[in-house]
Amino acid sequence: MSLPTPAPLPANAPWIVMKFGGTSVATLPRWQNIRELVASRHAEGARVLVVVSALTGVTDALKQLCVEGERGRRNDAARAIAQRHYELLEHMQLALPDTLGARLGDLAGLADAGAAALGELAWQAQVQAHGELMSSALGAAFLSHSGLPTEWLDARDCLTAVALPNQNERTRLLSSMVDSRPDPQLAARLAGQGEVFITQGFIAREAGSDARAGRTVLLGRGGSDTSAAYFGALLKAQRVEIWTDVAGMFTANPRQVPGARLLQRLDYEEAQEIASTGAKVLHPRCLQPLREPRVPLLIKDTNRPELEGTVIGPEVRAHAPSVKAISARKGITLVSMESVGMWQQVGFLADVFTHFKQHGLSVDLIGSAETNVTVSLDPTENLLDSDAIAALATDLAKVCRVKVIAPCAAITLVGRGMRSMLHTLSGVLAEFGQLRVHMISQSSNNLNLTFVVDEEVVDALLPHLHELLITAGALRTDDSDLFGPSWQTLYGGGETAGAATAWWRGAQRPALLELAREATPRYVYHLPTVRQQAHALKTLAAVDRLHYAVKANTHPAILAALAAEGFGFECVSPGELKAVMAAVPESAPLLFTPNFAPREDYARALGTRATVSLDSLYPLEHWGELFRDREIVLRVDLGRGLGHHEKVRTGGSGSKFGLPVDQLDAFLRLADAHGVSVRGLHAHLGSGILDEAHWGEVYAQLASLAERIGSVGFIDIGGGLGVPSHPGEAALDMVALDRVLREVKAAYPHYQLWMEPGRYLVADAGVLLARVTQQKGKGALRYLGLDTGMNSLIRPALYDAWHEIVNLSRFDEPATGLFQIVGPICESGDVLGTDRRLPEAQEGDVMLIAQVGAYGKVMSSRYNLRDEADEVIID
Repeated sequence: MSLPTPAPLPANAPWIVMKFGGTSVATLPRWQNIRELVASRHAEGARVLVVVSALTGVTDALKQLCVEGERGRRNDAARAIAQRHYELLEHMQLALPDTLGARLGDLAGLADAGAAALGELAWQAQVQAHGELMSSALGAAFLSHSGLPTEWLDARDCLTAVALPNQNERTRLLSSMVDSRPDPQLAARLAGQGEVFITQGFIAREAGSDARAGRTVLLGRGGSDTSAAYFGALLKAQRVEIWTDVAGMFTANPRQVPGARLLQRLDYEEAQEIASTGAKVLHPRCLQPLREPRVPLLIKDTNRPELEGTVIGPEVRAHAPSVKAISARKGITLVSMESVGMWQQVGFLADVFTHFKQHGLSVDLIGSAETNVTVSLDPTENLLDSDAIAALATDLAKVCRVKVIAPCAAITLVGRGMRSMLHTLSGVLAEFGQLRVHMISQSSNNLNLTFVVDEEVVDALLPHLHELLITAGALRTDDSDLFGPSWQTLYGGGETAGAATAWWRGAQRPALLELAREATPRYVYHLPTVRQQAHALKTLAAVDRLHYAVKANTHPAILAALAAEGFGFECVSPGELKAVMAAVPESAPLLFTPNFAPREDYARALGTRATVSLDSLYPLEHWGELFRDREIVLRVDLGRGLGHHEKVRTGGSGSKFGLPVDQLDAFLRLADAHGVSVRGLHAHLGSGILDEAHWGEVYAQLASLAERIGSVGFIDIGGGLGVPSHPGEAALDMVALDRVLREVKAAYPHYQLWMEPGRYLVADAGVLLARVTQQKGKGALRYLGLDTGMNSLIRPALYDAWHEIVNLSRFDEPATGLFQIVGPICESGDVLGTDRRLPEAQEGDVMLIAQVGAYGKVMSSRYNLRDEADEVIID
């Protein structure tokens, strides 16, 4: 029985504009989510206009294409970009739609022709526009194929850029603004064409009557948010929805302040202040078009659509004055200009600001006195490099004395009626009394109060100020109409980095000091923490087998402890296999997952009980007889990598790991020729991942590939489970992860699910003890030397890893000094921590570096012939 066709919407049906960013349109599961969301809005009786960004990474790839000088390299880049879309089409099981085919053809032509015919900037705009043109064409095909008829709309037929005073060619083409006055004719025209539309963010058409009329222009940073707002204003929509990866705007950056509360309601001005002063969830340019037509804007979480989100609309006057948010912007540069002759001097400020205009610099905050004017320059609106600042200072020096102060940070309290709340802020203001405050600015619209301070104090200060605002009653979280749940409540409430529950903070401190007295440097491992993390992973009911990634830490006691917890072991070399087999029972399962290993490594592994993995064509092409009649695991590259640094991303064309999916058929032909059976599929995209949805996506993609192969019995979704390190980082939500995995497993119950965590199990269990050797001042920097460095812990030098560092000897003393923590190795990269706020130290103090149980000792060396740190177990 077919479902009845819904009645057509009336001509005056309201519009809802929905914007989805790059991560939301990059995978099949995300598009399935979009389909459900769009269908639900259509079911409300509204016409829906979907605005999409380019697939994640595609805009950057298009920008890179634009800087390639050789035609062949441009063509290669265009083909790689096209491949991204072909792969997603394949996952969607769709044929190439004509609209997407035309866009791909246009891009190939632009790449081949280069910039000569159009001009460099116009060509760049045309090329970069194709990210959104292609993603929207793909999305129209998917939504229509999924039973939701969707019209593809070229945004350039609707959005016309306006010329602004003082615009140069670059801003005209690459950072345009659009006339967004409500357009009833556009609404009527679209209403006659359909009920669901999909279009592009980021792009518009240039207006004008000369030969350049009709060129494609870009809307600059935050362009897709802004496009959605423009469409919302033009159509006088019922609302605009911005779908992103968080539930809305919060009272502070929740990564720094996990207790930050969801802001359920804001007016346009408050939201713009919060966005302008540091919040990244919304671009401030997208609010201005919505004010005059009074179109509400709603921010929602794509992955958690059930959460209420933030509603931004006309001013809400029925609430008592309250600070709504505290935000921070780093990288601020202050320019202080002083002249005794400026007092009552006609034209002085005009002369000064002429120089800022000449250098293309936009001023943010302004503070003035009788003989001084100080302004701030925000890096989000200016290109602030040392040459630009030096050139400005040189010109300003002709009319005044100039002082440049950097790096600074602007800490801003935002809320309507700020002046009426000053009496409640005494405790907050007292905190600033302990700091160097370079400027205080109170906005004329009574919406914000800003303090410009040294950048180094912000990370520690912000959570404290947030707490003080609540205690003082200035941030009225008791008003449930304005303030929703905390970030912790919404997203799992896990422990944050550096929490007081870390094992080394409590009763173990005296034992650690005694161990350091005996010898340093020294690694210390806490086995109860290893077991605790193992138990957390074992709550993942969807996972059938857990293998410990041995490369993280090979200490025999850790291997034995995990074997006792029922873990298998994943090894990448014969040496690791030998170490594991010497430490664990023969019943413990083994995986061998090498990369670019010699033939002998595979031969040795095949002589053990280990299940062997391949990740390229070469072994079967050249050593096929070695694997004849064997069952193997195939590691594939799903075309992308994740992680905090490029050197921990193990997927994508820039990584050496994994068989590209486009070589899968060739691999299977080789396997058949040698009687090799692919029993497992494996992918691992990177480390330090805290988004539980990631593993669900990997699982679903591998399961889809497994269906093509036929012989697969298990799927290994790798490891990479993140361990929070920075203050305020949210921990991985195991309950949510299990839910994600169970949802995918319900669709593919015939495959066993394997995982291979490493760092998650052992990072928090290990600390490195070292002693202070020397101190040194150089300019504004203070260096604190330790008796070990990158020879013992290379992670900070290798991929900018951040580790908490504390003075264990002075653990309860106030942190009053700012230090660069360095070792004794003869390398400039021998830095363990930068800009660390610590108590004043003395030679011989014991320093503790946290979260080094993974990739610490195993990556150490005897460089400079320094002695290696030894290892101690606490059980």
